[in-house]
Amino acid sequence: MGRILAIDYGTKRTGLAVTDEMQIIASGLTTVETKALLPFLKNYISTEKVEKIVVGLPKQMDNTASESEVYIQKFLVQLSKAIPEIPVDRVDERFTSKMAFQTMIDSGLKKKQRKNKALVDEISATLILQSYLSSSQF
Repeated sequence: MGRILAIDYGTKRTGLAVTDEMQIIASGLTTVETKALLPFLKNYISTEKVEKIVVGLPKQMDNTASESEVYIQKFLVQLSKAIPEIPVDRVDERFTSKMAFQTMIDSGLKKKQRKNKALVDEISATLILQSYLSSSQF
């Protein structure tokens, strides 16, 4: 089995998370500048066996697409051209940023540490991946 890689796409920064090779545990990987995302992914996939990529699907409360979906769609086109051999799934990412922030509070991080937006993005990607692992689509 290969890893599943989750992406919490943002226009400035993108959070990444991966599973272990048995696809049981979701762990934060890192946060990268979005402009460096595709080269990072290509490099990562060349060194680690990745079976699937999961990308967050931002939705409004009324289930319509969020404004950021336009940027994610452009990224998905680039991703499919750059790494066509790995399938991509989408997962509803509503509330992941709020849940990530709450996770930081619950884990005892100090206020200064909670302002680290890169950490929020990485935790959000982990939550997206955990949601995917827990869902029936997996």
